[in-house]
Amino acid sequence: MTVLLYGDETPTRSTIADLLIDRGHAVTVVTAADEAWSAYRGADPQMIVLTPGDAESLTFGRAVSEACPGQLLVFVCAGRSPRHIHDVFEAGADDCIISTENRYRLDRRFTFIEQYIAAPPPRLQRARGEPSARQQAVVAEIGRRALAGTEREVLMAYAARKVAGGLGVDYCKVLKHRPDRGQFLLKAGTGWKGDLIGSTCLGDGPDVQAGFTLRSDGPVVADALDREDRFEPPALLTEHGIRAGMSVVIPSTPVSYGVLGAHTTDPDRVFEEDDVYFLQSVANVLAGAVERSRTEQALRESEAKARAVVETTVDGIITIDDRARIRSFNRAAEEIFGYDEEEVLGENIKMLMPPPYHDEHDGYMQSYHETGRRRIIGIGREVMGRRKDGSTFPMDLAVSEVQLGDRQLFTGIVRDISERRKLEKEILNISEQERRRIGQDLHDGLGQMLTGIGLLGQNVARQLDSEDHALAGDVAEITDLIKEADQYARDLAHGLTPVDVDANGLSQALQRLSDNAVRLFDVPCTFEEVGTALVHDSTTATHLYRIAQEAVSNAVRHGDATQITIILASGPDQIRVRIQDDGVGFDPKAVDGPGMGIHIMNYRARIVGGNLEINTDPGDGTTVTCTLPTAALGSAGDAAGDAADDAAGDAHAANADPAAGRAAGETAA
Repeated sequence: MTVLLYGDETPTRSTIADLLIDRGHAVTVVTAADEAWSAYRGADPQMIVLTPGDAESLTFGRAVSEACPGQLLVFVCAGRSPRHIHDVFEAGADDCIISTENRYRLDRRFTFIEQYIAAPPPRLQRARGEPSARQQAVVAEIGRRALAGTEREVLMAYAARKVAGGLGVDYCKVLKHRPDRGQFLLKAGTGWKGDLIGSTCLGDGPDVQAGFTLRSDGPVVADALDREDRFEPPALLTEHGIRAGMSVVIPSTPVSYGVLGAHTTDPDRVFEEDDVYFLQSVANVLAGAVERSRTEQALRESEAKARAVVETTVDGIITIDDRARIRSFNRAAEEIFGYDEEEVLGENIKMLMPPPYHDEHDGYMQSYHETGRRRIIGIGREVMGRRKDGSTFPMDLAVSEVQLGDRQLFTGIVRDISERRKLEKEILNISEQERRRIGQDLHDGLGQMLTGIGLLGQNVARQLDSEDHALAGDVAEITDLIKEADQYARDLAHGLTPVDVDANGLSQALQRLSDNAVRLFDVPCTFEEVGTALVHDSTTATHLYRIAQEAVSNAVRHGDATQITIILASGPDQIRVRIQDDGVGFDPKAVDGPGMGIHIMNYRARIVGGNLEINTDPGDGTTVTCTLPTAALGSAGDAAGDAADDAAGDAHAANADPAAGRAAGETAA
């Protein structure tokens, strides 16, 4: 379509020009009236769009309409008054647009203009014969405009003009009821003098036709106002010489919108039943438009409130579709991940995930759609995220699912917990330091004292024995007990400070743990090492030891195990600590039993950048496995900051959580 766009250079004109070009039209843009006339004669446009609808453009539009009655005219009057909209239609406009902020709605309006105004359906063209057919066509046209998203003010002005033409009367009015003010406002109309539209108010009492109509059960017809005894004709009607008219309520909820009226100065005009039906039909269409407009306004307000919450919250909020494409990305998410919203919209959500979860996500989505089995949806999880710069970080993730018609959307709320993980690690380190201090005190203080007492007792026992004293045996027994207490204190010290500082200290500590289990619990326990697992960070090694210690203790105290195996395996990419027992196992649903330490075991694994998996069933024993990437072995500090909430731990949480029913015994020391 060839389009002439006439108006000053403004953002609105630029927006419309871009939209029309995107729609495939040949657009000629002019600024002055003489340019417009020249372009009009030279280009022979199929549609003329005038913006901003000022006096000069009204004059141009009126002249074009008079010279070529069939020319398609569209005025853009953003922010203009009801009176100005009335003037636009009086100037011959086929349509008027006052809302230009929403490009989608603007595009929909031009779709309607092209389909139903520029090329009206054949049935609408044939309807321009008999009066009843013309009236039906008017109702249909107003309805189509309402469905096309025509602004309410524009629709009212257009309807008033078409009602007057369809009934062959001089005047039509749309009165908006203001119950809080006890009045009607002349919102739209045709035929009225001066600047009455948008400013004239009438009383809403039963003594005027509009007020009487509002309180009636149906349409009100007054064939002779000068003989009317039901109400008094208002000054608005008498000043214009109106002799007859009819009015109907424009229904709405919870209260009616107002009244639609048609009036004539012809004293002989009689309104037939078809005329009343026509007016009522138009009122019903306007009522539907009012309800639609109110609903859309409520939705816009709701969306604005929701948007305000989304944009001001400190949590990242991300929406994806059923194909994992990002549909929304709030400001907090931008700050967390380092991406601007424009960079991620339409992209797969896996771009925010580190390997290997980046590669596994599509398979997870496909599995969910095929089986309905959920791993994260509806359940809060701690997972890993990846920033724009490639760095990874732990975050809390909660995912919800929403079904919108035939569309499926997922909303994720994320929170960066890097600082929390660092603080938690510091707290845990302080706890470990205190353990070490107590262990050192036991070893250097109590242990040395018991050793000294044992030596003294040994000497006394020998002296008494040489003297063949009767108490020599008792003193010797006391000496042996002191030695046992000394050894027990040293074992406790080793339990509190289990890992030596050198790189293979973990292996040695696990061997001692196995020996202590045999000696203290009288349960066969073996230690196996596959490869050479060197852990240079003592804090990381200590956490791994504590996990093994907890698992061994639980196997004895809660699992009634008769055989325990501790395995330390090392590979090129990871090390693994595994504790297997042949005990009674436990119910996976029993997560929070007394004395169980599954949560602290999970926490220790995450704090060093690993993940914990617990497999168990009643009667089948229990296997506890902690896997740690080799990248985390050099520095537990880095591991806690960058990998504290490994998503693999999240993936296995369904298996790990059930083990809470039995994995929290007291420490093996």
